[in-house]
Amino acid sequence: MSLALATLIYEWRRYLAAIIALALSGLLVMAFIGLFLGIGHAVTATIDRSRADIMVLSPKSESLINGGNTGLPKRIRPLIYMNPEVVAVGELSGNGAPWVNRPTGAAKRVNTYVQIWVIDTTPGAVTLPTDYPDATRLALSEPYAVAIDQSALPALGVKLGDSATMNRRTVNVRAILHNYPSVTQPTVVISDQTEHLLGMASISQRGGPLMVQLRHPELAEQVRDQLNAASNGQYRAWTREELSRANEGALLKEQIIGIILVFAVLLGTGIGIGITWQTLRGAVFANIKEFASLRALGVSMGSLRLVVMELSFWVGVVGSLAAGAFIAGVGALAGAAGLPMSFPVPILIQAAIGLILVAVISGFLSLGVLKQSQPADLLR
Repeated sequence: MSLALATLIYEWRRYLAAIIALALSGLLVMAFIGLFLGIGHAVTATIDRSRADIMVLSPKSESLINGGNTGLPKRIRPLIYMNPEVVAVGELSGNGAPWVNRPTGAAKRVNTYVQIWVIDTTPGAVTLPTDYPDATRLALSEPYAVAIDQSALPALGVKLGDSATMNRRTVNVRAILHNYPSVTQPTVVISDQTEHLLGMASISQRGGPLMVQLRHPELAEQVRDQLNAASNGQYRAWTREELSRANEGALLKEQIIGIILVFAVLLGTGIGIGITWQTLRGAVFANIKEFASLRALGVSMGSLRLVVMELSFWVGVVGSLAAGAFIAGVGALAGAAGLPMSFPVPILIQAAIGLILVAVISGFLSLGVLKQSQPADLLR
């Protein structure tokens, strides 16, 4: 075990403030990123949990968040079936409608606007989310039935079994969803049959995006390339994972979100460096006699500097692990409260590397204290 790591283990109390400062700095940044990405995943939850292996969007689309998806001509759908790997093609249909609940007793009347997602309730349908219990599928098969996430029930003023008016027609809450939170507008899920009964089915010659299920999902990238090669510029095919990453990137590129994240990163970095620097400086100064003893034994100043730098590195590693624990705790609390948060592994790795760099920079700023480690001071 190295001297730096042994020092951190046996004198951890002196470095605890630096570790906590790094962990809270990482939590500050990741909380903002996790919240914004969670909002994006909440919007696309129906897609992310579907049986679709490939998504087909308009040719100029860069994502589903702000990519300008203008829809696809209806004639595109038969063309997708020409690929022998394609098993099913479904249309991701969404709409909006006015919503009015039917309060009883002292309950309040709610008059709002809801986002609608349409799914196919046929067993194994490509647009049917894989985490829907069969009871939910059967409930949505009922005419005029709707499903609502539990987090949206208070906002819509209903509970399971209640009736309401949507698009000026009576609908019935027949199923409660979980982990489909509505961050902006409350979301209601209906079947394609109910969509027709409500008079909301589109008669346009354009639709989509299209959700494509493959016979062999492991060939998704190969089929994507084949579809794009045969598209003649009429559409663009994405793997589901590729589109999910594009949605995350598009969300983080939003101007206001970008400004908030830059501010959070600068603030977190400033706090992390300031507190970690002062803590490491104080800890090194507290051990100044030990460093002076090492110099008296012939250890060079360069070697002592390496010890301090290694010590700061290990502080950064432990701080990153502590940040991970804090982030997991915040994510669990947010999930229990119905607030969507998402922490992609690549971003978590980047955050951990950033925290280690902050610790190393703080250690570098603390090297000046070593000049006071004069062997002659041991004689005083």
